[in-house]
Amino acid sequence: MRSDPARSEEARPEATRPEAARPEATRSEAAQSEAALSEAARSDPLWHGPAAVLLDMDGTLVDTEGSWWQAVASVAGRPLTAADAPFIHGRTIEDVAGYLGDPGLTPCLTGAFAQRVERDLTVVPGAPELLADLAATGIPTALVSASPRSIVDLVLPRLGHAFDLVLSNEDTRRGKPWPDPYLEAARRLGAPPSRCVAIEDSPAGIAAARAAGCRVLVASPEQGLPSLHVVCAWEASCGESLPEEA
Repeated sequence: MRSDPARSEEARPEATRPEAARPEATRSEAAQSEAALSEAARSDPLWHGPAAVLLDMDGTLVDTEGSWWQAVASVAGRPLTAADAPFIHGRTIEDVAGYLGDPGLTPCLTGAFAQRVERDLTVVPGAPELLADLAATGIPTALVSASPRSIVDLVLPRLGHAFDLVLSNEDTRRGKPWPDPYLEAARRLGAPPSRCVAIEDSPAGIAAARAAGCRVLVASPEQGLPSLHVVCAWEASCGESLPEEA
């Protein structure tokens, strides 16, 4: 869950924003690659892409960062600043309640966030296309969210995708930045973490996926989701550094 870049006083600083992975091809150029990959998956029994693609939700598939930032500020009763960002961005609601000094604030934070998600929810550009292409090629997908199940259930209908697995904050003892959510997703899908591509936006989520041994692609609401071509190429590469921005 991320902060709102449009707000001056409360916005998360650029220094805390992870670099974003941009597809090296344009959408029109990449379309032919996606079609070729889909055809390969149907016709070549030896073809394989990633064993699974594991996707974060807030800030990756849906642009809820502004809603989360505003919800936390409303419960905290004060404007948020850059100093708050590492303790709020990508963290579980329980972690944020603890950061605010009162674990009992968890229900208030959940309710304030849910109200804003119901009122204003934007799907990140490229998300519908990537999810459709993943479905067409039969690559297993998991939603791996730091949000509680009640928030995930509000978002899922807007994504229009049948995930093979949905994990929310309640499904592991420790949340991001611990590797537990990604390790659990890989385990349930029967996929080696080293052959899973995780798509994340926050430092906490990136740390979790890397610690689990996944190959990590970084996305952002501003630059959108990578294409299937990039995802498959990234899994086939060493996956030790982020692709350079096009």
